[in-house]
Amino acid sequence: MHSMGLPGAEDYGLTRLWLLRHGETEWSRSGQYTGLTDLPLTPEGEEQARQAAKTLDGVGFGLVLTSPLQRARRTAELAGFPDAELEPDAVEWDYGDYEGVRSADVRKQNPGYLIWNDGVPNGELLTHVGDRADRVVERVRTSGHENVLVVAHGHFCRILAARWLALPATEGRHFILGTAKACRLGWDKRTPAIEAWGL
Repeated sequence: MHSMGLPGAEDYGLTRLWLLRHGETEWSRSGQYTGLTDLPLTPEGEEQARQAAKTLDGVGFGLVLTSPLQRARRTAELAGFPDAELEPDAVEWDYGDYEGVRSADVRKQNPGYLIWNDGVPNGELLTHVGDRADRVVERVRTSGHENVLVVAHGHFCRILAARWLALPATEGRHFILGTAKACRLGWDKRTPAIEAWGL
């Protein structure tokens, strides 16, 4: 029996997963879907990534993973993790025909459109993005580290959070994560939980 508060993840040897979304790009600023197009950070995005280093300072990460796309790799570097390991499963959703298109423009043509319900024409199925997220979750939970950081993308991070909680990938719709914002996914005793969001 614990006399000093309730047991947390550290009491069970459970890994916490930290997510960091990449900093701003030209397309994230303009609201264009950015999947596999390999855009650089804007100067503002680079500054956001540097600021993210303060949020993550003092956390001992046993493993740092990043999407191979340059906006994530550069964010990891500027946040203090130049040796982050590339994780191909952490790339963004492939938006198919909607790549580079503004979501607002899609809704002008189809007012009821919602990516979480309708998906993307000639792009990746949401279930496949969820499968990739599951592989990342499995890698994190079996890593043996207390804290793991994944630097990735807006939709992918949201889907990853949903799958951490054992929710369907579609439930990523409930988790908004701004550019270069972080969150911490952990445990309520042995139940997967969100410990902090939008740091």
